[in-house]
Amino acid sequence: MNGISAFFALLLMLTLVAQAALPSHRLLIVLSGAALSCLGAALSGLGGLERVFAGVPWNVLVILVALGLFTRRLADTRLFGLASLALVRLARARPLALLLLATLCTYAVSMVLNNLTALLVILPVLLAVFALAGVSQRFLVWALGLILVACNLGGAATPIGDFPAVLLLGRGAMEFADYLRQAFPATLAALGLLVLGVLLLRPAREVPASPLSRRLTLATLARLYRSTRLDWGLLGPCLLAMLGMMAAWLLLPPAWGIDPALVAWLGGGLALALRPGEGERTLKRSIDTEALMFLLALFVMVGVVRETGLFTRLAAGLLEVPLPPQGQLVLFLVAAALLTGLFSAGPSMAALLEVAEVLARQFPPDAVYVGLALAVCAGSSLFLTAATAGPLMQSLVERAALRGVNGSRLQFGFREYLGVGLLGFCVTLAVAIVRTLLAVR
Repeated sequence: MNGISAFFALLLMLTLVAQAALPSHRLLIVLSGAALSCLGAALSGLGGLERVFAGVPWNVLVILVALGLFTRRLADTRLFGLASLALVRLARARPLALLLLATLCTYAVSMVLNNLTALLVILPVLLAVFALAGVSQRFLVWALGLILVACNLGGAATPIGDFPAVLLLGRGAMEFADYLRQAFPATLAALGLLVLGVLLLRPAREVPASPLSRRLTLATLARLYRSTRLDWGLLGPCLLAMLGMMAAWLLLPPAWGIDPALVAWLGGGLALALRPGEGERTLKRSIDTEALMFLLALFVMVGVVRETGLFTRLAAGLLEVPLPPQGQLVLFLVAAALLTGLFSAGPSMAALLEVAEVLARQFPPDAVYVGLALAVCAGSSLFLTAATAGPLMQSLVERAALRGVNGSRLQFGFREYLGVGLLGFCVTLAVAIVRTLLAVR
C-alpha cells in the first residue's frame, strides 16, 4: 500500500468510525470527509471534482429517492395502519400469535418498502397492544428483536428492499430476477430458523393469558381506529404502479435500455402525479435529504479510494491467503459481516462491493454478490446501532413508556437487544456461508 492509498483509506476509516461514534453529527462528519477526499484527490493528481463525481452511482440514488416517494404516497392511503389492526385481530391479541404474525408481516413489508417504513407500519399498533395488555421485559426484547431482524432479512430478500440490494441492482451487478431467485429462499430459510430458535426459548411464558384483557385490548384498538378509512382512490393506482414496476424489472429485456432506475423514476412519478397537489407537497417535504447527502458523500469517499487501486489490491491479497478458494470466500463473508456490525450496512456495502467485483472474476459472480448481501444483512442484525431501523425502534419504545406486568418500566436498548442480535447474526451468517459454498462447489 503506497502513501496515497494509505492516506485515503485512513481518511475513510476515520470518517466511518467518527460517524458511528457520533451519530448526531454523522451528516456533517461524512460531508467533511468527502470534501477532504476531493481536495486530496485534486492535489495528488487522482482527478478533480468532475472525475470524482463521474464515479458516483447516480442511478442508485435515483432508485432510493423514487422508492421513498412512492412509499410515502402508499402510506397516505392509510393501508398500513388498518393492516396492522387487522393483524392484531387475526392474532386475537394473543402474545405469541401476535409475535409470529408481526414478524412475518414485517418481513413481507420490508421486501418492497424500506426498513424504516416497515417498522412504522407495525410498531405503533404493536406497542399500543403491549401497553394495553401488559407484557414482560423478556417478551418485549425477544418480540421487538425478532421483528428488527425480520426487517433486515426482508430488506435483503429483494433488490428493492434495502440499500445493499439496491446498490447491486443499480450498479448492474445483478439482474432483478436473478437476485430475487437466489436471495429470497435464503432469507426465508434464515427467518424460519430464527423463529424456530425463538419459539424454543418460549418468550411468552411469563406473559399472563387473560381472555378479558385481550377482549378489552381489541375493543380499545377498534375505537382508536374507528374513524380511519382506506383511500381507495389512491390505493388502487399505487398498487397498479407497483405491479407495473415489478413487471418491468422482471420482464423488460436489457437491450431496450430501460434500466431499473428509470423504472423506479416512472413508477414513483406516476404515484405522485395521481394527485398533483398532494404529489407536489410530498416532493417538497418527504425527500430524505439527510440520507441522500450521506450516501452521496459516502460514494465520493469510496470512489476516491477506488481510484488509488486499494480495493483491487485488497482482493488480490485475499486470494493469496493460504486457504482453499472456498475458505477465502468464507473469510470475505465473515469480515463483511463483522465490518457491517461496526459501521452499519451503507458504508460497509459501498466499500466491500468494490472488493466483491474483483472476487467475482475468480468465483461465480452471483454467489459472491448474494453472499455479500446476506453477510451485510447478518452484520446489520448484530448490534442495535448497526441496523438502520434500530435507533428508531429504541426511540419509539422509549416514547411509549411501557410498563411490565409487575409495574416496572420496560427497556429496549443496546444491552437488551444484544442476545437477539447475536442469534440473528449467527443464523443469517451461517445461511449466507452455506448458500455461498453450495453455489461455488
